[in-house]
Amino acid sequence: MSFLSSSLSLSDLDSRARQVFKTIVETYLDTGAPVGSRTLSQIGAGQGSLSAATIRNTMADLAALGLLSSTHISAGRMPTHAGLRLFVDGLLEIGSISQHERSAIDAQFEGQDSRIETMLEQASQSLAGLAGGAGLVLAPEQSGALRHVEFVGLDAGQALAVLVYQDGHVENRIMALPKGLMPAALEQAGNFLSARLKGRQLSETRADILKEIETGQAALDAAAGELVKQGIASWSGDAKNTKMRNLIVRGRAQLLDKGDVRSDLERIRLLFEDLERKEELIALLDSAETAEGVKIFIGAENPLFSLSGSSMVVAPYRGQDQQILGAVGVIGPTRLNYARVIPMVDYTASLVGRLLQKK
Repeated sequence: MSFLSSSLSLSDLDSRARQVFKTIVETYLDTGAPVGSRTLSQIGAGQGSLSAATIRNTMADLAALGLLSSTHISAGRMPTHAGLRLFVDGLLEIGSISQHERSAIDAQFEGQDSRIETMLEQASQSLAGLAGGAGLVLAPEQSGALRHVEFVGLDAGQALAVLVYQDGHVENRIMALPKGLMPAALEQAGNFLSARLKGRQLSETRADILKEIETGQAALDAAAGELVKQGIASWSGDAKNTKMRNLIVRGRAQLLDKGDVRSDLERIRLLFEDLERKEELIALLDSAETAEGVKIFIGAENPLFSLSGSSMVVAPYRGQDQQILGAVGVIGPTRLNYARVIPMVDYTASLVGRLLQKK
């Protein structure tokens, strides 16, 4: 795949090349199919009426610059990932979200469960349904007061830690069990933590709990004490630790509703694999939180999407005092309808932030 020279910009294209390029990209985003010179001449690409031969020469020049590619020499052209980047950054005409789409997003949150987790799941589902991709929401770091902690034994030496917060939010985290731990120790460790964390944040009690265990004041056997220490270690730390963040993904089925899915099953399979690599997705969304407004990742310019050739449109949402809490976005094929998806993601991020500020 050709890549755009870092020094190339729209100013390096004359008006004819710029118009031909813009028409090719817009047609490709609309149809998902390579665009030929005959198609371009029929829809009047370029200045005035250009012959198919003239358009072919212009297309060859654009391909030499790394902006277009084709499956074989006689096929039509489609934008490379670098070409899409140039188009999105310089030629894309982004309007406002339509009133219909605004009302549809607003309606998704009316009368819903007021819990933060439910609201974020609804945001992800709403974006997926309207944008035609999978909806992503990076939840805020949970640091509120806890109500209850419980450990549930699983197979293969693992346990499910269930953390219930005072606001009703529930987090489930899988962790490894210390060797030799008996089932009764799970209940013992859960009761110990619940008694000390009820109505308090972990950050407030962490040091006291660890001191109680280390000095032998805690009425815990060695295995239960080790489980408590492992739990505290994995739940504490930097809010940017990917293990501390919850990624909500909804609408994978939207990716299978595209008309070209039968000819593109391998790319869809790879995109599904990308969605399973949650730690890497969380890290990518974390990086987007530092951006002002909407940020766009296109295909191979990011290692995570180098195989699936996917794009992600993401925007941060803010809570009280305008601090960034998380991010919402849409992931799908590179031929996303960027002009429609970008304002939709931006509006959803603003709406989620406003709703969180009321809590």
